[in-house]
Amino acid sequence: MQWMNSGAMKLPSQPRKFPQSIVLPDQQSILNDTQKLRLLRDVKTVAIVGLSPKPSRPSHRVAQAMQKFAYKIVPVRPDVASVLGEKAYNSIADIPFKVDLVNVFRAPEHVPLIVDQCIQCEIPAIWLQEGIIHDQAAQTAKDAGLSIVMDKCLYKEIIRLGLNDTYVDQ
Repeated sequence: MQWMNSGAMKLPSQPRKFPQSIVLPDQQSILNDTQKLRLLRDVKTVAIVGLSPKPSRPSHRVAQAMQKFAYKIVPVRPDVASVLGEKAYNSIADIPFKVDLVNVFRAPEHVPLIVDQCIQCEIPAIWLQEGIIHDQAAQTAKDAGLSIVMDKCLYKEIIRLGLNDTYVDQ
């Protein structure tokens, strides 16, 4: 950012366009905090696509926090046996039990396939982490009746909404 001598910040000539970050089935408006709270309180099992076994990676830290917030995590990562003590699966379709939410830590070009798998497996909600935006896939999810959140960190939203009171020391 450039600063002018007067101490005021110089604003860009064009306003920044913000992505539509959250889309809900049958609703064009952004998910409000009450709706996010409802979604996150109803979720028990979270499949984390792209969960890294490396503790330094954001996906690992978010998943570890999710465990401490009493969510059951399900790693989805090929060629890994387990992450954070939980059995890993090669794909969403390989998970043999009900999943409430899929949290995605993959590049945007992978999102359409992930959305298709969520639709086929009847998973009701998808959460794309910060920086992950795919409007066409979001529309596909919405058209299929899924809730989808884009470009938001699940961990940060849990903290911001005050849902971290379920923290369990492991």
